[in-house]
Amino acid sequence: MIYSLRGRLTLKEHSFAVVECGGVGYGFRTSYNTLSGLGEIGSEVTIYTHLSVREDSVELFGFSDMKELNCFRMLISVSGVGPKAAVSVLSDMSPEQFAFTVASGDSKSITRTKGIGIKTAQRIVLELKDKISADAFGTSKISGSPEVTVSGTSSVGEALEALMVLGYSQGEVAPVLRRLDPALDTQELIKSALKALS
Repeated sequence: MIYSLRGRLTLKEHSFAVVECGGVGYGFRTSYNTLSGLGEIGSEVTIYTHLSVREDSVELFGFSDMKELNCFRMLISVSGVGPKAAVSVLSDMSPEQFAFTVASGDSKSITRTKGIGIKTAQRIVLELKDKISADAFGTSKISGSPEVTVSGTSSVGEALEALMVLGYSQGEVAPVLRRLDPALDTQELIKSALKALS
């Protein structure tokens, strides 16, 4: 498994880039957000990757940070959403916007992505909300930390789930959410928590 690449950027095209590491050029598909942040050809970059192996193809997908990679992995875990569709969604929205969309149940925003219909968008929101809820209150690869109880309204729970989509652990998020006003809506809680965490 290729976890990450660090090397010189040698090619940058629409949804594709190549990073040379130790004399080997690794080509990977990526989102517009990652491409726009890579810098000029020849600059040194670090990319976090996911290797997709199928019967008919082996493809590398790369992202500039773990938040985007976590969102990508969440998306491809949804039935009917392949890696290319996941990259398209992440080209149209940042990881933060994606978390807001899932937390608020706004499937309509996801249909703005070319090739994503209303049924697929609804499935993305439904399956990820359920998966994040299960991960938030048990042992999970995303949280990587023991259970931390956050008391409060459902907006607090939704904010916790959305922040975990972005790769924050429950242990990081819970103390921040406890300090915030539970009367705030989900989006305000997420925005305030992201400011505090950064």
